[in-house]
Amino acid sequence: MSEPIHRALGLTDEEAESIASLLDREPNHLELAMYSVMWSEHCSYKSSRIHLKRLPTEAPWVLVGPGENAGVVDVGDGIAAAIRIESHNHPSAIEPYQGAATGVGGILRDIFTMGARPIAIMDPLRFGPLDDARSRWVAEGVVSGISGYGNSVGVPTVGGETVFDKTYQGNPLVNVLCLGTLPTDRLVLGVASGVGNLAVLLGSRTGREGIGGVSVLASAGFSDDETDSAKRPSVQVGDPYEEKRLIEACLTLLDEKLVVGIQDLGGAGLTCAASETASRGGVGMDFDVSAVPRREEGMEPFEVMTSESQERMLAIVEPGDLDRVIELCERWEVLATVVGRVTEGGDLRIVDGFDGEELACVPASTLHEDAPLYDRPRAEPDDRAAALAASPSALPAPDDIGADLAAMLLDTHWVWSQYDHQLFLNTVSGPGGDATVLRLKHPTTGADTGRGLALSTDGNHRWCAVDPRAGTAATVAESILNLACVGARPLALVNCLNFGNPEHPEVMWQLSEAIDGMAEACEAFGLPVVGGNVSLYNESLGSNIDPTPIVGVLGLVDELKVVPPGLAWSEGDRLVLLGDPAASELAGSQWAFDKGHRTGSLAPVDYEAHRAVVDLVRKLVSGGLLSAVHDVSGGGLGACVAEMAIASSIGCTVARVAGHAELFSEAPSRVVAAVSADLLGPVEAAATAAGVPLTRIGLASGEKFAVKGLIEMPLGELVDASVNRLPEALGRGTTQG
Repeated sequence: MSEPIHRALGLTDEEAESIASLLDREPNHLELAMYSVMWSEHCSYKSSRIHLKRLPTEAPWVLVGPGENAGVVDVGDGIAAAIRIESHNHPSAIEPYQGAATGVGGILRDIFTMGARPIAIMDPLRFGPLDDARSRWVAEGVVSGISGYGNSVGVPTVGGETVFDKTYQGNPLVNVLCLGTLPTDRLVLGVASGVGNLAVLLGSRTGREGIGGVSVLASAGFSDDETDSAKRPSVQVGDPYEEKRLIEACLTLLDEKLVVGIQDLGGAGLTCAASETASRGGVGMDFDVSAVPRREEGMEPFEVMTSESQERMLAIVEPGDLDRVIELCERWEVLATVVGRVTEGGDLRIVDGFDGEELACVPASTLHEDAPLYDRPRAEPDDRAAALAASPSALPAPDDIGADLAAMLLDTHWVWSQYDHQLFLNTVSGPGGDATVLRLKHPTTGADTGRGLALSTDGNHRWCAVDPRAGTAATVAESILNLACVGARPLALVNCLNFGNPEHPEVMWQLSEAIDGMAEACEAFGLPVVGGNVSLYNESLGSNIDPTPIVGVLGLVDELKVVPPGLAWSEGDRLVLLGDPAASELAGSQWAFDKGHRTGSLAPVDYEAHRAVVDLVRKLVSGGLLSAVHDVSGGGLGACVAEMAIASSIGCTVARVAGHAELFSEAPSRVVAAVSADLLGPVEAAATAAGVPLTRIGLASGEKFAVKGLIEMPLGELVDASVNRLPEALGRGTTQG
């Protein structure tokens, strides 16, 4: 007996019954296909919407919050910034190059559909361990895909993260963030309005690649035989040069006020664009499937409507402006085709010619707003109380602390050196530091405002595996501190919530706890969440990934007078620790996890104390009082100081560390700063006035890396361990094992 069509399309029996109830009849095959993609986890957030409502989303400077293609905030001088983060995890596991490339393409369209010119990309990446051949193959393909698309389309990739860990073996995470700027009066939303207005499809022809990608790829994990051929046709294929033409055409149309509303075509393709624009505008639409330009013959209507072919936009245009729209698109060599008409009522009708056969007719809102909303069962782990009580402090001190430190270090220069991060010549501080800084220029005139935009992306699966609520709160706090290290104050946060199978109660508990931790931290810091993405079913061979919420935080540098100090100190600098000098909690630390210890209680974030450290660091950076600065996070104080020594090629002697617990603790709200001898007094006075503990911990000098009583080794050994690891694994022909 063959499987029912709705199940083959990824719909449950209950969902099929709900569709029939909404329509008051049985749906046909095309209609089922449309519901299957729109009711997928990727498009509907059916397992997470009930929890996401708890996030704070409002602030006086927020122009557009969650629910649109991108969040938009006012940054002054008549300028707005649009920001969005998305995941392309499952496609990248199957076809790494195209999965990552089309992830970049999709996030770019999310930005320019708001009327913003994309100015920067960030890429938080997670892969399996370097000793796994397939993980290395995936990593190389993903990095090549990001660089191949981003460099070609002409948008700089200015930062991100790259993490290798066994939890991601078989299920990498490829998250991509994009930032754009626009004049505030050019802001446009994805809304269809005006009965009789036309829906014009812009960009590439529609093909069979990517059909049903959101339901095939994003709503299931990987088994041992599903990582290649069976799902590969569902991966989209990108063309960055078509995307570049589309960007310029769309921004030109928006500048001439020729577009009433506009929507990018990503997940669920034309079905998503048509239904969401109509639903948001409270109107209907007749959509002529036969008018859609195709790159393959014999495509069925359901293939056309669910294809996720890239580099396409749907614009709502007044009839009187159509000729000018087509003329401008021809100038940019972008195909423009009328495929729909805005109608009264709320029905989305798919027709074969405007006067031809009706192939489907559904209320647009049922695809967009009436998707299922699940409050899935949640259950904390049975052994949670015992796990919280099992502290890593019981582990014995290592025999060779220097070797443990060296094993933690991973310089990601090999990754970001493949990206052009100086396109537009806006990048003041690029990859490799705590945060990125871009000059804030007026998007129309190009005039420099004298201010800067800062970006940081952060995530820590270890913290969140130990305690998803506290770990997520600490991640938000870390990202804000990273911005302070470049002199920026936070404006808005976007998130990419990467979790396992939502049908597992423990995974839903992790997700709910993480959202509550994020909400708590954002409320404490007055930071609005303006958008995000939820990626579920991240599992391989039945094993869920560790919970990995990624946050991207946008900040503003009010006066960009000098280049932020970065990590590299100078010979003779005094080293100081700002924050708790005796932090020794090892729960969730990289050191503890390397020893196989995944339990304990995280050191909590004291929001008042954290705010004091953040404000002090921002003041010291803006005042030019620091030679170098770096937050203490992954790897603890030891990794922080080692990374600074490696960045500057100057050794150091650290005197004030009691033992390995203080060296490797990742307790929050701490930074290491390097200060010239003549500025040490003013820095200490500022810390005293701010109520922030300051501890002199050492001196930057020489060619050795020394922590008194714990480590003494040539700096060159740490450089070799950190800098050479990725090139040796990924860049010298070892990707096949």
